Amino acid sequence: MNEKARKMQAKVSAALKSSRGQNVLLYLLFVAVAFVFWVFLSLDTEVQRDFEVPVQLQDVPDSVTVIGQLPPAIGVSVKGKDSQLLRFLWGKMSPMKLKWQDNVEDGAIVLNRLKLDSRVREYFGNGVQVVSCRPDSLFLPFTTQPGVRVRLIVQADIHPNLQYIVSGPIVASTDSVTLYSTADLPHSLKFVSTEPIVKSDLKDTMRYEVKVKPIAGVRIVPDVVTVTVPVEPLIVRKRMVGIEVDHLPAETNMITFPSKVEISYLVPMSAYNDDYPVKAYVDYRAVRPSRKKLPVSLSTIPAEYHNVSFTPDSVDYIIETVR
Repeated sequence: MNEKARKMQAKVSAALKSSRGQNVLLYLLFVAVAFVFWVFLSLDTEVQRDFEVPVQLQDVPDSVTVIGQLPPAIGVSVKGKDSQLLRFLWGKMSPMKLKWQDNVEDGAIVLNRLKLDSRVREYFGNGVQVVSCRPDSLFLPFTTQPGVRVRLIVQADIHPNLQYIVSGPIVASTDSVTLYSTADLPHSLKFVSTEPIVKSDLKDTMRYEVKVKPIAGVRIVPDVVTVTVPVEPLIVRKRMVGIEVDHLPAETNMITFPSKVEISYLVPMSAYNDDYPVKAYVDYRAVRPSRKKLPVSLSTIPAEYHNVSFTPDSVDYIIETVR
């Protein structure tokens, strides 16, 4: 291996020492010098570029709640030399910091177009021209009044897969939210709701990040909640239930054939080992000389049971007089 490396090194050294090799080296040197000159000329060229500048509000007093929503970033179009903008093209942009005490006017954070342009110029440095800002101004009202706590209602239209069930209440990560406003809230405002959740064919417990429905002029805290939809599979279960006779007269006995029915149903997996009362019965009042069988009925079915069926649906019977 070392012998091959030495031979290769010798060939390269011989090629570079030849007249052709020296011409190639001289050509590459000129290319490198030309590239350096091109870079310097490019950096001195005036260009227009677009940036998303993060925004951060600083030194907000603890007693203050900002009602308006500060945008996470401002879209800025600036014109300047590439050398001035080069540091903003690489890596993560630092936030443009807006100090609370410098921008408070009559119960609001106010930055008109001129003031916002001035802050953007300070951010990018002298010599950079601000072409446009999106938004071109900021107006964020705030309040020092305490918030009002109201109930949160989850709006959900959930449909699990055929072999699954929503096995419990659909709940949010909080059952109430706090409302802040610069004006008095109406006394009729007792609750707010989430944005509607519409899901189908679910096969597992799911969690969704959902926004609370906004109210004009009101700050809602929190304005995003986690909604949990409990879903579990349905499992087939069968059991035998004895047949009882309703409205049986005194001194009379009725024997049914068979004496039991088999009930089949779907039950949530978590309730598989739980037994809920289910009764099967026939009605003595349905006895007729021409009727050889009596229909079987079930008592009220527990809410945990789904797609209930039973067999047989009618039975033979014998009536005996007890003396």
